[in-house]
Amino acid sequence: MIRLTLFFVLICLSSTSWAQQATQQQLRKANKLAHKYIITDGHVDLPYRLRVQNFRLEREYLGIPIETKKGDFDYVRAKKGGLDAPFMSIYIPSSYEDAGAKLLADSLIDMVEGIVEMHPDKFALAGSPSEVEANTKKGKISLPMGMENGAPIEGELSNVQYFYDRGIRYITLTHSKDNHICDSSYDTTGTWNGLSPFGKEVVEEMNKVGIMVDISHVSDRTFWQVMELTKAPCIASHSSCRVFTPDFERNMNDEMIRRLGENGGVIQINFGSTFLDGKVQEYNDEKRAELLSILNEKGLHWQDDDAKPIIEEFRKTNPNLYADVKTVADHIDHVVKIAGIDHVGLGSDYDGVGDSLPTGLKDVSQYPNLLAELLRRGYSKKDIEKICYANVWRVWNKVIEVSQKSK
Repeated sequence: MIRLTLFFVLICLSSTSWAQQATQQQLRKANKLAHKYIITDGHVDLPYRLRVQNFRLEREYLGIPIETKKGDFDYVRAKKGGLDAPFMSIYIPSSYEDAGAKLLADSLIDMVEGIVEMHPDKFALAGSPSEVEANTKKGKISLPMGMENGAPIEGELSNVQYFYDRGIRYITLTHSKDNHICDSSYDTTGTWNGLSPFGKEVVEEMNKVGIMVDISHVSDRTFWQVMELTKAPCIASHSSCRVFTPDFERNMNDEMIRRLGENGGVIQINFGSTFLDGKVQEYNDEKRAELLSILNEKGLHWQDDDAKPIIEEFRKTNPNLYADVKTVADHIDHVVKIAGIDHVGLGSDYDGVGDSLPTGLKDVSQYPNLLAELLRRGYSKKDIEKICYANVWRVWNKVIEVSQKSK
């Protein structure tokens, strides 16, 4: 990967500079708020990251979720950043649509349960906001779970209840390809022109069971059909605003954000730079194509040993661009403008977007940087509480209420 960080300008404090002192005061205040309020993050890809690293529930692996330099999440960094309830993503690649999806989902759920069993003083499972609150009072980080891709339902409506019983509290209906539930924003096939007939049953069953419907990754047409069908508010667990990335359907346009708000739902902002700034994506794509052209001219593949010095030299003169913490705040501002303060939250996609995370939000220790920027922009403590967790709690509790009334 080609790298560049757009570093913040570091300015020495002076006793005569009120603006600089105010910035430090905001950061101290933000840090206090990060540890006063519950922070929930709609999407952290720790389970799949550990699976790729051949995670095993054995003694020599006990340190992986506690403290590590790998990835974006561990216990120590989460505590530093004030993170209390990261939704563990039970991520199922689209390639599992035809076989093995349920088996993989079960194995990843087993992994999350295993982490809790190994570290009961640090982590706990959670199936409701009240359970998160109880865990937080005990000083534990809650690990609620959301399933990214409905492929593990495998055409059996009873599997919706099955995964609820296993701890899943939201399901992202699809991922990068159309599946048996609906069409994907990344796919141009348009298999169902939105929801499949079975997908409509799935949405209704999720309402009945008490699982939040997650419309991240779905096609626009799927989104609008979900809005017409659902009896409970929905979430976008890790999406951002399309106005900043005009050609990126994976993000939500203004009409969708407004409708999600009217539904009572919440969009949880994705931190990936390509989700935040279309110009960053355009520049990085151009540089990647330029590098590949150089390698092709020399008859080299990027994994060849002879290609390594060429890639290193190219990186030095053509580093990647990143968004920064202010860009994330811009997306929050935009949602507030379109739908209101009650309809925005955080869905970082930590451990899921590689090295594209913005400057100032490189891992789970850095949420206070975002809160400080929001304070700088005039957000109140109550506003920040809503963004940190209260908006998602309202949706989650409403989904529980709708479920209970349907039984």
